[in-house]
Amino acid sequence: MRDDPMNTAGAERLHAVIAPDLPIAQLVIGKPVEEVAMLVPRLFNLCRSAQEAAVRLALDLPLAGDVQHALCADFARDHLMRLGIIVPRGLGIEPLPVAQGAAALLPEVMPASDTEFEEFLSGDDGFAPLFKALDEAFEAGEAIADLPAPAPGELMSRRACENSTAGRHLDHPLMQVVEARKGRGPLWRATARMLDLAACLKGEAPAPTRLADGTAMVPASRGSYVVKAAIADGQVAEFTRTTPTDHLMAPGGIMEQSLASLPPAKHHLAQVVIDILDPCTVVELRGGALGGLRNA
Repeated sequence: MRDDPMNTAGAERLHAVIAPDLPIAQLVIGKPVEEVAMLVPRLFNLCRSAQEAAVRLALDLPLAGDVQHALCADFARDHLMRLGIIVPRGLGIEPLPVAQGAAALLPEVMPASDTEFEEFLSGDDGFAPLFKALDEAFEAGEAIADLPAPAPGELMSRRACENSTAGRHLDHPLMQVVEARKGRGPLWRATARMLDLAACLKGEAPAPTRLADGTAMVPASRGSYVVKAAIADGQVAEFTRTTPTDHLMAPGGIMEQSLASLPPAKHHLAQVVIDILDPCTVVELRGGALGGLRNA
């Protein structure tokens, strides 16, 4: 397993471990371009539309179908499941009525001030019960990570950065309200998912792009995927891929900082932190005030 080291001392040290990366380059180099374009999305069963678009762009192939619509549908499904079912379950509250659809759960007007956010939290409808529970579960400064947003040309590097859903909404007034209230913690990250969900219902996911050096950059529900490839005689000669989870789990990254700033008395909420950060792989939590090893 790949370790995410922490600076917390002794038995209180809580850290996350994930499986080693799949050796994707070894699996695709030497294969025909079209075969690789079909293979890679099948190897990774999450964010399939984003993975497919990134690979096809990197291989200089035409995108298939209405990519923008497919991305928005994927994002909306992921955010609705996480905010409506997975995170409420971790907090011990009732799942939200996701069968009503995302539009029914979103506020009619998105809060844009502290007063409006307080009013939203006092409600009983839509996403309000989840956000109230998160607001009560985590104090200011708990489970936070403060990292810079990467420039497009920096995404291929696996250095720690804010390659996340939140990174798309840093300038939104509500994100700034929540950051001032609690810091860049679970409530802030859940807010980003709600904003992303609202944008997706309007078809406003960022468009896939191909940078000047041939790197494909495609948005996903967790952040942005980047893929770079070289082709020789119709076959893939080089292939590099970096995902939001690579940045999430990087040394000093969002996962490490979030767990480091979660007080030992709240290590029982580590699962909620993991559920909101949403790495696209199985995570094991080790150590901490509860001791032992837990599968997240």
